[in-house]
Amino acid sequence: MTENIYDITIIGAGPSGLFAGFYAGMRKNKVQIIDSLEIPGGQLTALYPEKTIHDVPGYFAVKAETLVADLVKQTAQFGVPIRLSEKVTDITPTAEHGIYQVTTTKSSYLTKSVIIATGNGSFAPKPLKTDEPSDFDDTKLSYSVTDKQQYAGQTVAVAGGGDSAIDLALMLAEVAASVSLIHRREAFRAHESSVDKLQASSVHVVTPVTIRSISDHQEGLRLALSDDRELEVDHLIVQHGFLSNNKDIRAWSVNLEMKRQHFMVDRHYQTSCDNIYAIGDTANYDGKLGLIVEGFKEGPHAVNQIMMKIHSGKLSHAHSTSLF
Repeated sequence: MTENIYDITIIGAGPSGLFAGFYAGMRKNKVQIIDSLEIPGGQLTALYPEKTIHDVPGYFAVKAETLVADLVKQTAQFGVPIRLSEKVTDITPTAEHGIYQVTTTKSSYLTKSVIIATGNGSFAPKPLKTDEPSDFDDTKLSYSVTDKQQYAGQTVAVAGGGDSAIDLALMLAEVAASVSLIHRREAFRAHESSVDKLQASSVHVVTPVTIRSISDHQEGLRLALSDDRELEVDHLIVQHGFLSNNKDIRAWSVNLEMKRQHFMVDRHYQTSCDNIYAIGDTANYDGKLGLIVEGFKEGPHAVNQIMMKIHSGKLSHAHSTSLF
């Protein structure tokens, strides 16, 4: 029976989960990764695969889809299975001490430990709310961009004031005829360097306004703004953040302490249940920044803690130069 028990089961194939899978495989653990989405990468590939990321060590700049592809290749060298389109429906302690049963929509697995790397859980974009009722062709409104070339030569408005909105506006400015960025405040909630790039770009910044109403105009949309200005655009893209939901996880048999949508963890990223860890955006602790690079650190730390428990006598850490 032992050969059918995984050392580590990782739930979530985003960047944090993939790197944790690589590290666990490199340390010769029997490990698997499970994700409910059809492709690995989490939000990076599902929502903005062409977004350029600037804060990953070793990359001057890297597209989200490229980063994910590299992580998948890195993990694959150790034969770590990535089970896609497979949603975890429950984690149950078994009668055998130290073993959990992970039940999914396709199968069930026995595992000695679990690393939860589900990001913010299931997510949906926050819908646009106009000041007045609006009736328009909603095919001209979207909440993400998977192919920037579809906006080539178009007039585009982006609504939002965070990093995602600014990054998207700057990306679309490379191909669109014109891009306007609409934000309800004068100040942006974004990194200083992103704001500097915005100010030096061709993006038309429209602040501090809200969208009062939207109506159809020729082949596009007319946006009536709260300061009585109007914008005529081919497309409107809304970047007001996401509504996350971990209600399915809350229904699991294991009782994991949570704060809002995140798991409370100790300094080793262990949750309130023994040998169940949480890393990446789904983990909550003092000083959490929400950077991708944090998950790259948390995953190996969790793996090392697990190995000290399930493999007595194993070194708590190892360098890749000694393992290849």
